[in-house]
Amino acid sequence: MKAVRLIINQSSANYKKEETSDNKMTYPLPPLSTVIGAIHVACGYKTYHPMDVSIQGKYESMHKEPYTDYCFLNSVNDDRGILIKMRNPTMLSTAFDKVAKAKKSKGNSFKNGVTIEVYNEQLLKEYQGLKFLKDDIDRFKKDRINRVMELIKKRKKTLDARKKNIDKTSIEFSKIQKREKEIKELEKLIKLRIKNYEEENYTEEISKYRSLTTSLKFYEILDNVNLIIHIKSDKRTMNDIVNNAYSIKSIGRSEDFIELVNAEIVELEEDDDCDIESANSAYINFDDIINGKIYSKDKPGKLINGTKYYISKNYNVEEAKNGKRKFEKKKVLYTSNYVIESTSENIFIDNTDKNKYIVNFI
Repeated sequence: MKAVRLIINQSSANYKKEETSDNKMTYPLPPLSTVIGAIHVACGYKTYHPMDVSIQGKYESMHKEPYTDYCFLNSVNDDRGILIKMRNPTMLSTAFDKVAKAKKSKGNSFKNGVTIEVYNEQLLKEYQGLKFLKDDIDRFKKDRINRVMELIKKRKKTLDARKKNIDKTSIEFSKIQKREKEIKELEKLIKLRIKNYEEENYTEEISKYRSLTTSLKFYEILDNVNLIIHIKSDKRTMNDIVNNAYSIKSIGRSEDFIELVNAEIVELEEDDDCDIESANSAYINFDDIINGKIYSKDKPGKLINGTKYYISKNYNVEEAKNGKRKFEKKKVLYTSNYVIESTSENIFIDNTDKNKYIVNFI
């Protein structure tokens, strides 16, 4: 059995757990999908190349690093946060220009220029002009439009009352119906015009402005990580991985750069009578534990202690809804306390280095 072995060092890394937000917690080792994704990018693959992966390693320590989290609101809070203008609000873009920032926890106003720090005077005046225009539109609706609508309502009520006392087949009844229709059309036209004016001159323009809020959050960061990764695939894919291994720039975040110590194709051994202890922590295939292929080195015959994870391996867009990725999940146990007495379908021995590695493909 041949496989690619990658030995990688990282000074720091965060292998983000998908379900965490406020505190971006990390897996102790990179998930299968993270490694497979990095390999596919390095090899320039556009379609998925099937592969099984074994991931083991260790890290020296863990600490937390603060970062500023930016949250874009879909509207504007006039008295708090940071007022920004999106450069292209119709697209999924985070490009924006800062306009002004509220200085206090309350009592601020971008519209009135109260206790704010101005970054862009021109955009602030544009924003203020829009807010004052909205006040004018609201006053016009209240003082003019609402009065007209009230008169129209009364006129419709009067005509309706007159119809009740007139023969429906008469000419006068037809005239009243015609007048009612004209009044309804006028009512509809007035509403449409004021709506179109507000949308074109205010709503469309104000939608470009948003509130930006910031908060202090934290990454969990692993220090001095050492990874031993084995990949089993077809011969051509494994050759591609070795030839392009130095194109793997990072694993985890884009800033989690790697030092590739070694990349080569190695021969894995099978042995029906061996007694090998783990040299590293690793993701272990949970089925191999249940089936008695891997067990605790401290308590022979007992299940291994560790942390269970459902980690992503590969995804299929075609099986997912709305074009979203549907990941295949694998049940694994993260542990360092295990031994094997023999190899099996998914378990092999890498004895080509000064260290002996238990290779458990997932």
